[in-house]
Amino acid sequence: MKVDAVTLGAPLADTPDVVRDLEQRGYDGWFVGETTHDPLLACVAAGSAAQRMEIGTAITVAFPRSPMHVAYAAHDLQALTQGRFVLGLGSQIKPHIEKRFGTPWPRPASRMREYVEALTAIWRSWETGEKLSFRGEYSRHTLMTPFFTPPDHGHGAPKVFIAAVGPKMTEVTGEVADGVLCHGFTTERYLREVTLPSLAAGAARTGRDLGEVQVSLPLFVVTGRDDAATEEAAAKVRGQIAFYGSTPAYRAVLDLHGWGELHEQLHELSVRGDWGEMPALIDDEVLHTFAVVGTPDEVGGAIRERFGDVADRVSLATDLDVDAASWERTLTDLRARN
Repeated sequence: MKVDAVTLGAPLADTPDVVRDLEQRGYDGWFVGETTHDPLLACVAAGSAAQRMEIGTAITVAFPRSPMHVAYAAHDLQALTQGRFVLGLGSQIKPHIEKRFGTPWPRPASRMREYVEALTAIWRSWETGEKLSFRGEYSRHTLMTPFFTPPDHGHGAPKVFIAAVGPKMTEVTGEVADGVLCHGFTTERYLREVTLPSLAAGAARTGRDLGEVQVSLPLFVVTGRDDAATEEAAAKVRGQIAFYGSTPAYRAVLDLHGWGELHEQLHELSVRGDWGEMPALIDDEVLHTFAVVGTPDEVGGAIRERFGDVADRVSLATDLDVDAASWERTLTDLRARN
């Protein structure tokens, strides 16, 4: 099991130092989300600093960007990292695509399938010299001259991961992607009963084996070097669970556990702007279902017990208040063989 770090909102100027520190601490990969900075630009800064870690996006919002733009950027990043770049794509949700990015909202699952197929066709054209002739419902790419063809860097196409929560997008991931970026707002039950069967169904549709699709799992972790630090971590995680639980797109996870009413309460508070009241609705049962809770010496083993047979890589918070020895123990436990 690989252990990744996910950064949200770090200034570009700080990124090289952050990446070097994480690499020294033993992380296997560094992924950046798309929040207040362009993630592809952040990967340039990270890729220039990392010596061995994989560098990737979790996520790059796909639909407002042309597949051709993303193909060029990912090709360059694959060269910069010497084959260690992972392109993580996500659909975002309709209000952000229409109201923040100002672009049309397509049928997200079918659009994402075509998007990855377009990227694959473009990269294959560059690598093999075959005529680019991709004609899809949402985009067409039929012109590529030598002047605009980047040189072959010898590392092949980058891996493509897709962020997926619902069954349709998860099936598409199984069909065309190298990995699935699970959402942090998931549970062991949802992963086993919804995510994995959907991945398997998609993979079977294109004649693939489920083992060809990596499962990347971000985790809520509640721990700390003392009770005060643990309580602070728990309060932060309750807030994160409440935020995601208020979003209609993620309601299905709560519904699976019979907590649909909790979503209604959280959503109503969010609409009113009463964000401060929401974490109090996340009781200990919900907290322990979504998060791994334990002492620093326990969390590594607890994660493996829950997810060791299904997750290929996990990402944990990088700001947990634990000492270096405990963190080294956590990494060792996560990488131990089943």
